[in-house]
Amino acid sequence: MKVVLDTNVLLSGLMSPEGTPGRIVAAWIKARFEVALSLDQLAEIGRVLEYPKIRRKLGWNDESIELFIKQLYIRAEVVELGPTTVDVPRDSGDVPILATLAAAKADVLVTGDGDLLALRDKYSIETPAEFVRRL
Repeated sequence: MKVVLDTNVLLSGLMSPEGTPGRIVAAWIKARFEVALSLDQLAEIGRVLEYPKIRRKLGWNDESIELFIKQLYIRAEVVELGPTTVDVPRDSGDVPILATLAAAKADVLVTGDGDLLALRDKYSIETPAEFVRRL
């Protein structure tokens, strides 16, 4: 199964390994599913990992962040968004994550974002709790 993890799910999983997103990240590490992401999302993850609050919570320095981004690039299927078109959600900032779902031909997008979850009638989108039940 190929899955797009929204940035909020991935980072929540790193910061709280005992929670639902943490169970998702652990299942990915154990190769229970494949992750697809775009270069846009990879850049976003890198930016968010630089936030002081997140750096403190994870205890990561610049080298740790760089290593994690490299591992993501190697372990995930990185897709080009190109001319992929998707219905514009309420938050235009969510277009790249929907485009990743389409470009990767992924089975599901896992997110806690209410704007994205509102599009479940058009796209295969699940909450982290729904996805964990399937694991």
